[in-house]
Amino acid sequence: MKNNRATALAPSEMIPRSLSLFYIGFLIVLPIVAITAEAFKGGLLNLFHQITLPEGLYALKLTFFLALFLALINIVTGTATAWVLVRYSFPFKTFMNALIDIPFAIPTVVTGIMLVLLYGPNSPIGSFFEKQGIEIIFNKPGIILALLFVTFPFAVRSVQPVLMEMEKDMEEAAQTLGASRTTIFFRVILPTLLPSILTGAALSFSRALGEFGSIVIVAGNIPFKTQVASVYIYGEIESANIQSALGTAVVLLFSSFVVLFFLNILQKWSHKHER
Repeated sequence: MKNNRATALAPSEMIPRSLSLFYIGFLIVLPIVAITAEAFKGGLLNLFHQITLPEGLYALKLTFFLALFLALINIVTGTATAWVLVRYSFPFKTFMNALIDIPFAIPTVVTGIMLVLLYGPNSPIGSFFEKQGIEIIFNKPGIILALLFVTFPFAVRSVQPVLMEMEKDMEEAAQTLGASRTTIFFRVILPTLLPSILTGAALSFSRALGEFGSIVIVAGNIPFKTQVASVYIYGEIESANIQSALGTAVVLLFSSFVVLFFLNILQKWSHKHER
């Protein structure tokens, strides 16, 4: 009992806890409560009306479709890249490993500018594709390229540590028993990697839902064509349509909570699998 009281009343324990709770409450909980309360201010029917406005609804559908599409791409490319970085030795491997984190360091607006310079209609690559009838910038392919650039590190860094810690005993045993490389990968390696692969995909999906800086440059903000949810929200705020912006924002916020819940389930699954 004395130890419990001493622990509960110790200033060295209470001050960090209080600061942490204040930080979380002031910077995370309070803004979420504020935006949710303001969104429901006009009632549930009004919120539903704002969410289902044709332009905003199209922006949401496009955002979710593109986010899901690039998450599926990242499952393959991210896992393959992590596999190469862990299992193979080659020149400039350290440099290549460092390059993976560059999207974290580059401002997303700069990412958009780089893509316009590389794939824009005035660039050699962009003009080549336009002659083939493929428009990259100010179209959906440009959005996908931007999202892939900013989300790729999530997919790689989620899988890479698991691969590095994975012991090869089971692989060697399966190989001794005559299993092929394909069988070993799908029956031995993949079940261990699956939680981290899905975690990387979920993080990529969540990041893509709220991406703004690069997309506002490459998408062109064309309603019913390239206008995603984040850019739609920005446009509605500039037009003083706050309720419409809040309706779309609440959908993205709710989706983030769903992804967070999914990630917690994945973490529990991963811990059970490790045991």
